[in-house]
Amino acid sequence: MRNYAILLDSTCNLTVENLKEFDLDYCKMGVSLDDKVYAADLSWPDMSPKEFYDIMSKGKRPYTQLVTEDEYKTKFNEYLDKGMDVLYIGCSSALSGSVKLGAKVAKEIMEQRPDAKIIVIDALNSGMGQGFMGIQASLLRKEGKSIDEVAAITERDKLKYNQFATVGTLTYLKNAGRVKAGAAFFGNIIGIKPIIISDIKGNNYAYKKVRGRKAALEEIAQSVVDNAVEPEKHWLAIDNADCEEDAKAIISMIEAKGVKFARYFMNPLGPILGASCGPQTIIAYFYGKEVTILGE
Repeated sequence: MRNYAILLDSTCNLTVENLKEFDLDYCKMGVSLDDKVYAADLSWPDMSPKEFYDIMSKGKRPYTQLVTEDEYKTKFNEYLDKGMDVLYIGCSSALSGSVKLGAKVAKEIMEQRPDAKIIVIDALNSGMGQGFMGIQASLLRKEGKSIDEVAAITERDKLKYNQFATVGTLTYLKNAGRVKAGAAFFGNIIGIKPIIISDIKGNNYAYKKVRGRKAALEEIAQSVVDNAVEPEKHWLAIDNADCEEDAKAIISMIEAKGVKFARYFMNPLGPILGASCGPQTIIAYFYGKEVTILGE
């Protein structure tokens, strides 16, 4: 059986330490800020997460860029040249055009290199939901499962990676075209906080609204408790945009309800998702009941 690499992209939100621990790699997207383009590097070499979100809080708006065709070619060929196949788990096609471009590049490379195998999976998720798929694929690879077996399991289980999120303000979602301007304006005035899930098509969908930050954190914690499957065997991630104390609070709320996970991740929200969601965004990801909701 040929060895194979497992690749994700910048939205997977894994830290450099996570990537090393699970022998994962990723294709970089881009972020432009003040007419300067930065690689969406998960090691944060150009500025810290706090600096990034402080810049946004002062009114600067970053713009995101897809993984480029050249980046895909470089990354895929890097591993093919080592005699390895490639499994790429890309950000939801409902949120980014990257995975479709990745599939196109993979097809072209395989036509030129008949010995190559590149499998592209649309995660229908992002953040640590996507990251957890990569970690699970890594663990299955370590067990000796082939690339085809791991791809089939990932496809089977990808809607079982649940997401529950809220944002600090609706302004950034409005700027990204996720909510209407009027709804964002009045929602901010009266303190409305959406609870956002990833639906069956990989769209971010505000399936519930609550009033106030505390209520939103409590709703996320309860949603985790209600939907987690065998948490003692699985992991919980709380991605946060410069609000780590709120991440800790959610974990405390969950454990106070008698639910404990095998391992916890509290990673800073990466620049791609952060650019759309803004400071004080907080997102819980975990393995749970299969997602069945289709947003509007």
